[in-house]
Amino acid sequence: MSDPHQPIPAEILETASAWLARRDRGLSAAEQDDYMQWLRADPRHAEALQQHAAALERMMQLYEWTPANDTEPNPDLFALPPARSRAGRRWAYAGLAAAAAIAFVFVFTRPTAESNALATAPKSHLRVNERLALPDGSRVELKDGTQLVVQYSETERRVKLTGGEAHFSVWKDKARPFVVEASGVEVRAVGTAFNVRLGARDVQVLVTEGRVTVEQPAVPATPPAFVSVGETAKVPLETAASPTIAFVTPEDIARELAWQAPRLEFNETPLADAVAEFNRLNRHQIEFGDPALGALRIGGTFRPDNIEGFIRMLVADPAFAVRAEPAGENRTVLRRAR
Repeated sequence: MSDPHQPIPAEILETASAWLARRDRGLSAAEQDDYMQWLRADPRHAEALQQHAAALERMMQLYEWTPANDTEPNPDLFALPPARSRAGRRWAYAGLAAAAAIAFVFVFTRPTAESNALATAPKSHLRVNERLALPDGSRVELKDGTQLVVQYSETERRVKLTGGEAHFSVWKDKARPFVVEASGVEVRAVGTAFNVRLGARDVQVLVTEGRVTVEQPAVPATPPAFVSVGETAKVPLETAASPTIAFVTPEDIARELAWQAPRLEFNETPLADAVAEFNRLNRHQIEFGDPALGALRIGGTFRPDNIEGFIRMLVADPAFAVRAEPAGENRTVLRRAR
């Protein structure tokens, strides 16, 4: 353990600040490995992170503070604390570290597709899901409209799913179980991967790696259910019934998690812009035999790699009145239907 009387070197504080910023915007798999190795290398690294997190929290409190009916500055707002003995400072440092360790509370909201479209540049139609790195290195992917509250303590890692759907890849830590809570249903894991969807009538859990327990603490008569990889559990919210567990096929899993795939979303988008997006993401290219077709408007959500399906949809829809002519191995020309 590091000596609380010795200040943390500036280079460690600078590195901790950089890691905190990178962690907040999301870490890649390689970055997560580097981050965990850096944390384990020296106890002062975690202390430096805690100091930065505590300072950020205090700054956010100041940001939210609004003076009322007073034009004079508060002399106590930035007053230095009274001098303490060395023992007192030691307990203060220990208390700050403990408080910071318990106060990892984050709120994440994944915007809906509609609000996402408003916040995205007009020329960008590709949508990808939010991927977040949690403080312990676990990862979560959020579906549109999902809301999370992350609360970490010294004994537990708890995530409250207050709406929507999310997929969790949990970093192994036997000393601190990972719990996802959704409308009174708790999914408990140590190190695994699973999907949780909070619906209007039930909570659905799909395990894609390892094993989890599903329980309802408010319903003591309902025993915990064990759900393994390749299984799904549905917990009704309107009754105190036990979870219903069923096996699922790889095709079922792919269908349930199809929301994770990137997608192209169009809303009254000129066909020329939609085609340009597909051409940018695929080897197969679409061309216009009649340039006027590019002014047609299109709406819908499409898989970026399914350019053949996109072309079939255009041909089948009488509103477009187009035909597709193959022009080589990776080229299709759109013309007006005769």
